[in-house]
Amino acid sequence: MNPDQFIQELEKHNLQVSDKQKKQFETYFKELVAANEHVNLTRITEKNDVYLKHFFDSITPLFVFNSVFDKGKSLCDVGAGAGFPSLPIKIMYPDLKITIVDSLAKRLTFLKELIDKLGLSDVELVHGRAEDVGQNKLYREKFDLVTARAVANMTVLSEYCLPLVKKDGYFMALKGPKAESELDDSQKALEVLGGKEIKTIELVLPNSDEERTLILVQKVKTTPKKYPRQAGTPRRKPIH
Repeated sequence: MNPDQFIQELEKHNLQVSDKQKKQFETYFKELVAANEHVNLTRITEKNDVYLKHFFDSITPLFVFNSVFDKGKSLCDVGAGAGFPSLPIKIMYPDLKITIVDSLAKRLTFLKELIDKLGLSDVELVHGRAEDVGQNKLYREKFDLVTARAVANMTVLSEYCLPLVKKDGYFMALKGPKAESELDDSQKALEVLGGKEIKTIELVLPNSDEERTLILVQKVKTTPKKYPRQAGTPRRKPIH
């Protein structure tokens, strides 16, 4: 997917891309590839692959779950790595207030420089593990939307993300193919943590065989205080 095809595909979903946004994606690509030589950010560095598997992939929630992305909403991205999915979403919807949580300082250094070069405002970077951030009063149950892409299985991911979601807010998981069994396994965790699956959409990225699953979970009740548990525990002892 070259940049022109990227823009055409977004337009099919009623997302218009301005000249400024085109430049921002171009800058993002260049900065990602340059920084990747020093910091391990991604295995995907070919331009067409970056536009398809990082940029377009990150934006899919905007046309699948568009109704939850109202202007001025707050979005927390857990384990964003090189900024996916939150920064492509922010480029398209500049009014969103973004908080990015990542445990690796080197990645956050890259993101800080990238955000400056992209000219983005209302983006906060938080250095920490999701379990610790989820117990921090500054962030716990403070966000309208929480996203995570390729971070952990759905059971573990729910414990990372749902404590950060406001009651009546949403958690969005961007998963690979065939996520149904993961979702089935996570039902107990969702219930315990106060979440309820609202919608699951399977799609294939344009002109490829790249399958994706997007899962939307609504926060229907407050998360019990004991969650998230101590760092490392959700992976070692998932909720079952």
